[in-house]
Amino acid sequence: MNALSRRNVLRGGVVATTAGVVAPGLGTGIAAAAGEGTPCPAPPGAAMVGRGEPRYRSLASRGYNRRFVGSPEHVWVVGTTAHVVRAVQQAVDSGRRITVRSGGHGFEEFVGDPAVEVVVDMSAMTDVSYDPGRRAFAVEAGALLGEVYRRLYLGWGVTVPAGWCADVGVGGHVLGGGFGPLSRLMGLSVDHLYAVEVVVVDRAGRARSVVATREPSDPHRDLWWAHTGGGGGSFGIVTRYWFRTPGASGDDPSRLLPAPPSGVLSFSLTWDWARLDQASFARLVRNHSEWAERHSAPDSPYLALYSELALTRRVSGTVLMIGQVAADSGAQRMLDEYLAAVNRGVRVQPVRTLRNQSWLAAALAGSPGDPGPVYRLKVKSGYLRRRFTDRQIETLHHHLTRSDYDHPGGSVSLYTHGGKVNTMAPDATATPHRGASIKMFYANGWEDPKDDARHIGWLRELYEDLYADTGGAPVAADGAFINYPDTDLADPARNTGAPWQTLYFGDNYRRLQRVKAKWDPRDVFHHALSVRRA
Repeated sequence: MNALSRRNVLRGGVVATTAGVVAPGLGTGIAAAAGEGTPCPAPPGAAMVGRGEPRYRSLASRGYNRRFVGSPEHVWVVGTTAHVVRAVQQAVDSGRRITVRSGGHGFEEFVGDPAVEVVVDMSAMTDVSYDPGRRAFAVEAGALLGEVYRRLYLGWGVTVPAGWCADVGVGGHVLGGGFGPLSRLMGLSVDHLYAVEVVVVDRAGRARSVVATREPSDPHRDLWWAHTGGGGGSFGIVTRYWFRTPGASGDDPSRLLPAPPSGVLSFSLTWDWARLDQASFARLVRNHSEWAERHSAPDSPYLALYSELALTRRVSGTVLMIGQVAADSGAQRMLDEYLAAVNRGVRVQPVRTLRNQSWLAAALAGSPGDPGPVYRLKVKSGYLRRRFTDRQIETLHHHLTRSDYDHPGGSVSLYTHGGKVNTMAPDATATPHRGASIKMFYANGWEDPKDDARHIGWLRELYEDLYADTGGAPVAADGAFINYPDTDLADPARNTGAPWQTLYFGDNYRRLQRVKAKWDPRDVFHHALSVRRA
């Protein structure tokens, strides 16, 4: 993998692992009529694809991480919420383990788990439309981000701030909060989430669909709140989202979500690792981190600038930075000032590539060089309120340059965060990380299954050495990102610091547990990092 393709294959969002509800009229008698444990026919417009059918392999192996390829009894390809209700009800009645996939960008074994017997595939539910009754934009959970951007912008001139990878599915991406290049300027995706449609299962085992909104008078508001950062796979299957910015008024759709910039100045920089000594490496990391910390407040004049510094392994040849600046904001001046601050005192000048693009072209192109889901992956995450300590920077340098490990695939990426994200209270949504200046993505990718232990081991060593002072995991106040899930954080042998629930959900976890107990009392929807019942 070259630097660009390696960095991009290892980013992305989490698979949609939420679970769901049955529509009225599709009750518990469906599977029972066919006989206990006997699959019933798929309803019109849906397909239930079993092992041995030509489509099965493509559906079962659609995940992004080649380490986890499931073997469910069957995969439902659904087209409506009623189809999802039917699939869930059949699974409940027959006692089968069920989960869901939208875009497929999952990093852990939540969908590919051998215990999963039924997968609901949302890839056919891709509609994006304006709902005049709710004065909000309806987006089905199988839509990919690129299609959401295209439909919203060409139809109404608006957007939702979300991820940079155009082929990530909206289903799971939003559930983790939804973050991307415009988030410093506009907030997270969930900051604009008005309502969610979820298929849930009640205590009696009846599946049904529920629409929950952020309206204070909505008796289902707690279910909406849980889907603003509580992650997937805990409460039900999301079939549809509605987006409208809080405070937006009137019936003109073009004023109900933010308008993206007319264009962006995209940039990439590469530093030659062979010329980057330890002092210059440390200065580069410190400069970038201190700049992000200084400009993480909601009133920073640099909210239009977003960057990702990918600290790759020395054997890869280069350290990489990519990013973009909204073109409506004095982009060239802003970028020049930023790059001068980042490279101050670094004795290596980077090679720069700049490109002016329309916003939509940049959004549809995504981050450069993504070759597709062909690698075996392990990822970890963290947030920073304050920059790394000098000891931590030395630890990063050691693991990125150590000579006893020759693989080029590992990296640590530092994404500028904060801005408008930090205007919300930590409990206003289920996403608690409202004071961070940097989001971090730790990743390694390889191809041969025989090398799993070696490459996973390198990433674990880096991460646990970096956080040696706090039990092998980030400090609780900083936390970790649920859309880059890491089951190591739930392993007491690997994490002796803050509990994984605190790292991902902060003080919001107890409230999430209450929502779980209310809306999924039978624990139909669960995985290794799902919310547990209180």
